[in-house]
Amino acid sequence: MRLQKVLAGAGMGSRRACEQLIEEGRVQVDGVTVRELGVRVDPDSVAIHVDGMRVQLDTSLVTIALNKPRGVVSTMDDPDGRPALTQFVQNRSERLFHVGRLDADSEGLLLLTNDGELANRLTHPKYEVAKTYLVTVDGKVKGSLANTLLHGVEVEDGTAKVDAYKLVDTTPTQSLIEVVIHDGRNRIVRRMFDAVGHPVDQLVRTRVGSIRLGDLPPGRTRVLGKAELGTLMADLGL
Repeated sequence: MRLQKVLAGAGMGSRRACEQLIEEGRVQVDGVTVRELGVRVDPDSVAIHVDGMRVQLDTSLVTIALNKPRGVVSTMDDPDGRPALTQFVQNRSERLFHVGRLDADSEGLLLLTNDGELANRLTHPKYEVAKTYLVTVDGKVKGSLANTLLHGVEVEDGTAKVDAYKLVDTTPTQSLIEVVIHDGRNRIVRRMFDAVGHPVDQLVRTRVGSIRLGDLPPGRTRVLGKAELGTLMADLGL
């Protein structure tokens, strides 16, 4: 299939617009820049990037962002009858599964997909995908807490540390903190704050890799756009 037709079919623009992308040297096929029109490719076996962004060629694959509400368990169906994830994607025909998890008391960004390789890379420790959380804790935190969390605290299964720390707001009774962490251990953010004497009141995940929660309301979903999905895939080496 001609390259410009493959690009157009993947939603990169009209046939003519895709031809222009090729002529401008902005398209790579398996890492090689293609400038010649009419080059034929097999969309099932090649990797195509435009401006460094991976183009998703398989239109059967979809990735969805969900703002998981508090009280919902991170499983598609729960045998105990607790609120689960399926209720938020009942209108989708794809067989979706969740990427990672948020405990029932936590809320925020959770990705659902039918792309097994994407899910594997998002969760594999090798790729160290960063996740950002807004954490509301009891008490007014000390300035030294940032240094403590950046250098690591001891939890039940070893040492844990954050990649970034920012005090967003504070009152006499509570503090709002943004942390970035790539550690994927169960309830690790809560356990870290427990270890430093500031139990978590509210935990909201606002970002996974390059994907942001934004203003998506609780309980609502959105399909990732081509640009943000392409950026995510490129970041993961896909």
